Amino acid sequence: MTTRTIRTDVQRLRDLGYPVHATVGVAGGYRLGAGGSLPPLLLDDEEAVAVAVGLRTAAGGSVSGIEETSLRALAKLEQVLPSRLRHRVGALHSATVSIPGSGPTVRPEILTAVAGAIRAHERLRFDYESFNGGASLRTVEPHRLAHTRGRWYLVAWDVDRDDWRTFRADRIRPRTPNGPRFAPRAVPDRDLVARLERGLGAATWRYRARVTVHAPAGVVASRLPAAVAVEAVDEHRCFADVGSESPRLLALWLGMIDADFEVDDCPELADQLRTLADRYSRAVR
Repeated sequence: MTTRTIRTDVQRLRDLGYPVHATVGVAGGYRLGAGGSLPPLLLDDEEAVAVAVGLRTAAGGSVSGIEETSLRALAKLEQVLPSRLRHRVGALHSATVSIPGSGPTVRPEILTAVAGAIRAHERLRFDYESFNGGASLRTVEPHRLAHTRGRWYLVAWDVDRDDWRTFRADRIRPRTPNGPRFAPRAVPDRDLVARLERGLGAATWRYRARVTVHAPAGVVASRLPAAVAVEAVDEHRCFADVGSESPRLLALWLGMIDADFEVDDCPELADQLRTLADRYSRAVR
């Protein structure tokens, strides 16, 4: 390849809109830079299909305010897709049933603000809304964002509480500017996924209860999600810290453990269990 060929190729890239910077001297050369506008993207077949599917998913996702933007971008992409790829994307769309999400959505600027603090290792200050509507000011060292069960979460070290916490992103209202930089902490659990499961489960619970289950801890743990903490009392009993969005759901869910249990510290759950017990008794009279 000659220098003339290189200059010709560089000029073609510039004509297409790619910003190519040139430097002279012994260590000189060409470097692809970031431009003020998005140049054409060169995608292979699988990448193009993946982008199309991702845009269609984003149009009905849990990030508010990007639905229309995602559809516009998808329409532009489908216009330039080869017919063979349009058929693949169309077949996937026609064979898929979309179930509208009923959970809360989060604004994209909140996610980008949190992600920026994670990348820069800067303390994040935000107002946080609790389940009962109360607000508190939190200062954290953000670690990771997680998306699961149709919701976004932040896993972070809570500076004031001196412990790891999981926060619902849709309840976060960041304050600017961010706090000082920090040295990232080592996650105490080797299995980060297990920590997220436990934290995310607790973060979604509005009502919590500690129950004594008359069954071995291993048996009870196998019937419960990973987010539920199970502690053995003896060979035949264990404690289970359970939770749910409502006492009714929690009562129905506990009945599926298929073991006797006692409620230790949740009056709302106890009342719901009495209501269900009366209803079931009337059903068999």
